[in-house]
Amino acid sequence: MDAVILAGGIPRPDEPLYSYSNGEAKALIDVAGKPMIQWVVDALCESKSVGQIVLIGLSAKAQLHSTKPITYMSNQGKLLENLKAGAARVLQLNPKTEYVLFCSSDIPGVTSEMVDWLVKTCSETDDDLYYNVVRREDMERRFPGSKRTWTRLKDMEVCGGDMNVARAAIVNENGDFWNRVIEKRKNPLAQAQLLGLDMLIKLATRSLTADDVIKRVADKLGLRGRAIVCPYPEIGMDVDKPHQLEIMRSDLARHTRRSLEAAPRKKSASRTATKSAAAKKAAKPKSAPAKKTVTRSKR
Repeated sequence: MDAVILAGGIPRPDEPLYSYSNGEAKALIDVAGKPMIQWVVDALCESKSVGQIVLIGLSAKAQLHSTKPITYMSNQGKLLENLKAGAARVLQLNPKTEYVLFCSSDIPGVTSEMVDWLVKTCSETDDDLYYNVVRREDMERRFPGSKRTWTRLKDMEVCGGDMNVARAAIVNENGDFWNRVIEKRKNPLAQAQLLGLDMLIKLATRSLTADDVIKRVADKLGLRGRAIVCPYPEIGMDVDKPHQLEIMRSDLARHTRRSLEAAPRKKSASRTATKSAAAKKAAKPKSAPAKKTVTRSKR
């Protein structure tokens, strides 16, 4: 599956992350020693499920490192236009592509394991649209104080994930409705109003499920949709506010330190094992040379 990373946002002076971005793209804000988006690119590169990467909103001047083919595209303006452009480029690069993995550039905690889990989970059914949600208890256990926007459903409170899968061909369909859903993506009440009175009533009485929402969106688009309750809070931990940025900086700095500390131990263990094997080989008694048997011919 090919991936599209959306990295078009540049914080404005009145936005929370403006002082951190220095007028550049939000995706390039430093997180534990490298640009926020590089963590996402690394996860996709290490994933066994991802082929090519299309990156929208940055150019090669960003000097990102990628071990997989990466295509840069300029920001198309609105989110839907970026989604359309990304899907179109994926199909241009690989006409046989059926599904596209769309992800945000501001989820630096994501790993290849999470990417592979999502692709595998989506491959279990033949739907058109897959949308991730993360349980509140999972998020707050992993990232205390993250202060996400929560939607109260029938059996859980959730926030939306920022890595989702869609059939490549459907992104260009029913653009007006897509636009309205995207515009209200941060407001659960407005989304319920958009989807109908029955959805609004279900939301108010806490009888609404994640599948209700995704299936209604899909129905409006003439598609099949599936909600996925994601066990990985990192997929929903997008960096929108300074306190969220600091949480991820601290978290990934710890991750980097642990990795650096583990590397010498592994190297040392490898050298010890090699020396041990060599010592055993040297200590092993040499077997005596086999005696030659001389057979005398009978006369």
